[in-house]
Amino acid sequence: MEITEMTIAHYDAVLKLMRRTPGVAVRSADSRVTTARYLERNPGFSFVALESGDVVACAMGGHDGRRGYLQHVIVLPEYRKRGIASELIERCLSRLESIGIFKTHIDVFVDNDLANEYWQRRGWMKRDDINRYSLNRSSDP
Repeated sequence: MEITEMTIAHYDAVLKLMRRTPGVAVRSADSRVTTARYLERNPGFSFVALESGDVVACAMGGHDGRRGYLQHVIVLPEYRKRGIASELIERCLSRLESIGIFKTHIDVFVDNDLANEYWQRRGWMKRDDINRYSLNRSSDP
């Protein structure tokens, strides 16, 4: 298993991984162009796990200068329970900490039970003190 920084060259494999994973939505915000922009804006914060050259897991990380954000932390089912997600997350968090960002968020769909259980088991706090509001000005719901 090799873990390496995610680049736009991994895009097709990561998109395939996203589409294969229940509880993960693929939207226009996940296009090649927007993903390239995200990776360029946040160099060195996103990682993929490779097995024989194939992407089997990913974790995208970034920040707004104050807070860190994780997105699309995904591991193929047959590779789960091997610590791959933990390693990817740790790399993202360590990179964020290296620039002084110590608080990180991740959004998880309410009905994604596996993901919600995963984050809670690892000590991430489900927030009940804030409401997240979104405004989508694109045609992609």
